[in-house]
Amino acid sequence: MESFLVSTGIVTLAEMGDKTQLLSLVLAARFRKPWPIIAGILVATLANHALAGAAGTWVTSLLGPDVLRWVLGGSFLAMAAWMLIPDKFDEGDAGQAPRLGVFGTTLIAFFLAEMGDKTQIATVMLAAQYNAWAAVVAGTTLGMLLANAPVVWFGDAVTRRVPIRVVHVVSAVIFAVLGTAALAGWGS
Repeated sequence: MESFLVSTGIVTLAEMGDKTQLLSLVLAARFRKPWPIIAGILVATLANHALAGAAGTWVTSLLGPDVLRWVLGGSFLAMAAWMLIPDKFDEGDAGQAPRLGVFGTTLIAFFLAEMGDKTQIATVMLAAQYNAWAAVVAGTTLGMLLANAPVVWFGDAVTRRVPIRVVHVVSAVIFAVLGTAALAGWGS
């Protein structure tokens, strides 16, 4: 349960102000059909994070516990620093292919936007840390939906009221604590 809850919390916080959250806002404003957008986000995230979680589980099987502890600790500390760098969003990333429909456009745009994103990297690391693929993927997917569904539904009003910088700092602190814990061998 810990892997699910930590994964959900970290990704929800990490996603605040992220380019995919901005993509959600653009798609909602463009199409004004929240259900297919949310369904596209769900399917794209499940696919993307399932692959990322599998990569994390695979890394765990390759590395010994001591090497894995140092790699994870360093990775979590790097993520803490990365969280302090705000994302830039290019409106051209929203896609120009309405012929795919709202669901198809959202699915493809979200899947591609998540490639190499903070939340995908976090999913790899969390799957390696907890060695609990299903719980991590379920948690990171729920975290994506918790961060993006309100943007689809409430759009601009939500993004103006959320102190993005504070959320990024809190996320950085959580990643730093996880990194320090991994390096110190806590929870091993």
